[in-house]
Amino acid sequence: MRKIGKLRTIVFDFGGVLIDWNPTYLYEKVFDEESEMLHFLEHVCMPDWNILQDAGRPLAEATRILQEEHPRYHDEIAMFYGRWEEMLGGTIDANVKLIKPLKKKYKVYGLTNWSAETIPIAMERYDFFEELDGIVVSGEERLIKPDPAFYQVLLDRYSLKPEESLFIDDNAANIETARQMGFHTMHYTGEEELEEWLRKNDIL
Repeated sequence: MRKIGKLRTIVFDFGGVLIDWNPTYLYEKVFDEESEMLHFLEHVCMPDWNILQDAGRPLAEATRILQEEHPRYHDEIAMFYGRWEEMLGGTIDANVKLIKPLKKKYKVYGLTNWSAETIPIAMERYDFFEELDGIVVSGEERLIKPDPAFYQVLLDRYSLKPEESLFIDDNAANIETARQMGFHTMHYTGEEELEEWLRKNDIL
């Protein structure tokens, strides 16, 4: 990452950075065999299917289409959104606790790939949303990371400059787009503590 100059804004991804979301939390209670659960999540309710809902496809439509393609898993597919809350493992507290101290110096926003129909559930459950200065949700915009147009919505809506913004995400492709657009970036993998990284770079 290039040397950070004047920084005014911190932009967080949610899943994998502030929120622990994982379908296995639900489906390990549904399937008796781990191998079948993994097959289901890799070949039926797979990430490429879920991302279409993050891009704005209605959950009911997505569920119906997949049930028609995989009738054997009709009930298990229905659970993906019917019992979606059980996939929430809680907040990643070590990172969430940084929002308040960061807000003493910066504006703090969220830019997330998330279904417009499920984000209200997370917002009601987790208090940290109230601390953010604003969020942009892919399902509401019908755009998803790493599409640069989605990042531009954030910049335009809140009058932000990428060169004055730090973008934190756990997805390498999302980080690369942000970097190309002029953001400062931090690819959060969990190997390095976010607080330590922020202090090392004189941000916190």
